[in-house]
Amino acid sequence: MSFSIDITETNFTQEVIQASHKTPILVDFWATWCEPCKSLMPVLNKLADEYAGQFLLAKVEIDQEQNLATQFAVRSVPTVKMVVNGEIVDEFTGALPEGQIREFINKHIKPAEDSPLQQAITAYQQGETESALEKMQEILIAEPANPMVRIEFANMLMREKRFDDARDLLQSLSAEDKNNPIALALFGQLESIDAVVDAPDIESLLQTIEQEPTNCLAREQLSAHYKLRGDYAAAMDQLLEIVRRDRNYNDEAGRTGLLKIFEMLGHQHELVGQYRRKLAQTLN
Repeated sequence: MSFSIDITETNFTQEVIQASHKTPILVDFWATWCEPCKSLMPVLNKLADEYAGQFLLAKVEIDQEQNLATQFAVRSVPTVKMVVNGEIVDEFTGALPEGQIREFINKHIKPAEDSPLQQAITAYQQGETESALEKMQEILIAEPANPMVRIEFANMLMREKRFDDARDLLQSLSAEDKNNPIALALFGQLESIDAVVDAPDIESLLQTIEQEPTNCLAREQLSAHYKLRGDYAAAMDQLLEIVRRDRNYNDEAGRTGLLKIFEMLGHQHELVGQYRRKLAQTLN
């Protein structure tokens, strides 16, 4: 079964607008002379097959379909637009890395309720832990090329405190798939766990910092504690203070730690813009 279709003015209404009320449609505006289009198209075709109908790929060759390109304000190629319920809900331009395209797609689809992966996730959420973990192992064997299986399996293992197993799964991802937002968050948690294993507790670290404001190690450990419990603003405050007090501490650990949190949260997150400005002011 094909999950992509060539689009013309004749079939656009039926295959994109009407079809998008049932399934998200990813519309790729491309051209034969466009080099980035040639690298992007195979990735989109691969993902369409991998997602197996969770979205459909609609391909519009702009030189043949100039009216459609004009109608949708396509100024450069490749331009990719997501259509849901007859409306354009998101878009990007250029040949993005596969991991970023997955992130783009995942914002607009949900795993099929009857898919093995979703069944395993649901079982885990309902407390059927051993059954869910066994199912994930089976899916991993059956779908070794599906990065979401590894990521979701690692997520479960993290919750079960099987940190080494989770780390091995995450490290087996491709370089692009390691940039998946969920994977980045899990890597961040593992780093924080490593940082606090032998560290004092939060209260002790706060007392140390009160007595020794320039103690960057205490601030770095405190940041890891905050990050581990999801208090990213507090974590970034400590890292920013490290940058202020000793920019070169531990091979620029303050700045590097901030950049990792920015990457994990995503560039559109409100905190990222706020703390990116604070970091720039501090560095300058």
